[in-house]
Amino acid sequence: MRSDSSPGTLPAREHLPADAAGTPVLDVVIPVYNEEKDLEPCVLRLHEHLTRTFPYGFRITVADNASTDTTPLVAARLAAALPEVSVHRLEQKGRGRALRTVWSASDAPVLAYMDVDLSTDLNALLPLVAPLISGHSDLAIGSRLSRASRVVRGPKREFISRGYNLILRGSLQARFSDAQCGFKAIRRDVAQILLPLVQDTGWFFDTEMLVLAERAGLRIHEVPVDWVDDPDSTVHIVRTATDDLKGVWRVGRALATGSLPLDRLARPFGDDPRDREISDVPRGLARQLVGFCVVGGLSTLFYLLLYSVFRQFSGSQVANAVALLLSALANTAANRRLTFGVRGRGGAVRHQAQGLVVFAIGLALTSGSLAALSAATTHPAHSTELAVLIAANLAATVLRFLLFRAWVFPDRSEQAPRPAPPTEQSAPFEPFTPAEPLPHRLAARHEYGGYDAQPPYAPEQSHAPHAAYATQTTYDPHTPYAPPTPYDDQTAPHSTTTRPGDTR
Repeated sequence: MRSDSSPGTLPAREHLPADAAGTPVLDVVIPVYNEEKDLEPCVLRLHEHLTRTFPYGFRITVADNASTDTTPLVAARLAAALPEVSVHRLEQKGRGRALRTVWSASDAPVLAYMDVDLSTDLNALLPLVAPLISGHSDLAIGSRLSRASRVVRGPKREFISRGYNLILRGSLQARFSDAQCGFKAIRRDVAQILLPLVQDTGWFFDTEMLVLAERAGLRIHEVPVDWVDDPDSTVHIVRTATDDLKGVWRVGRALATGSLPLDRLARPFGDDPRDREISDVPRGLARQLVGFCVVGGLSTLFYLLLYSVFRQFSGSQVANAVALLLSALANTAANRRLTFGVRGRGGAVRHQAQGLVVFAIGLALTSGSLAALSAATTHPAHSTELAVLIAANLAATVLRFLLFRAWVFPDRSEQAPRPAPPTEQSAPFEPFTPAEPLPHRLAARHEYGGYDAQPPYAPEQSHAPHAAYATQTTYDPHTPYAPPTPYDDQTAPHSTTTRPGDTR
């Protein structure tokens, strides 16, 4: 399938409108687990910073990951005191699970998250989300490994962080610099389609989301941050690193087998001159011409080299035929992959056979030119032969491109009518609204072909009301996630949300 023939699912990025004050444009999620001491100072500091510096409406959502201390009571108190603060309770642990659940239910067009310890300087928050608001980028991440960053942490954490990112670059060809910095943001329209493809529910969630976004061609903006390590962090480094390596293997295998439907994330990239529709010019013609010229130039050099070698011990006709045959095979293979974007082995033999027909036409042109030269002079100079062959090859090249484009590698998307835009009945994803049950929104995951034969993600069930916050849970964040029973209208809500004014 050609990468430029799919219309994609995402619309072109646009600048978010400057809505009235109070309308939440940004939703900052703070995942917490037993953070009764740090939660209140974190929320108060973040709320004060956003009130003072952020020009749009905002919301702060505390994602409580099944805390067993008084964290839920602290969160409820903050939500009652501050109108911009809300609480989302989950009955299972896992940072990835919390982010996916809250982001999927949010109505804000820009979604972000940060760690409760606020290790990252909050002055980087506006530069983080500004490219998403403007429509320039799809995701944004804070980077502690940028040269402009200022980081204070021990050598052990520094070594692990840099080593992990080197592994990502070597195994998954990741180009972003810092996968695990707890300071990220994403546009909501991107999250609607990207999050159902992310399987991890723990600490590898960030990495998997970024790798899939990068492979799909989405734009990731990086912001250098000032970051101070939290010496009281409860993260189990060894266990987290082991789970991350398992996730690297799983995602790498899925990418290698091509089981990820990343073409679903294709989108036009705004007002890019390369993407503009030009009347009377076939789609992709400019790019194909450039690719064909590059391949053709290299093929000509290869052909002349072969001809010069074979001419040392054979006649001009034999040397021309052998050199042209070998260069034609290489030319067809290179144009198939690089110029016309044909992937896989399907149809390769047929394409080479058709390429040989094109080769025969080129052979007739070049051989006819040599025959005409021999008729004109008995012993032509070698330089004259080369000049004649170059002129004949130029004529054959133009004809070869036209035959390649119209006959050997025709663009099927130009011949068939494009599908109609999704309607209400056929759209793969309905718009997210807070009142819509979350499992129905994520039930479309199978339409996008999840990998490793995993069942679709479904949020966990809530087994206790808010009054039972002190109930001890037995969930292990590192136990493989097992989906709950199918959701129906009789099942209790999977999570509870506390907002100011609730009577709970």
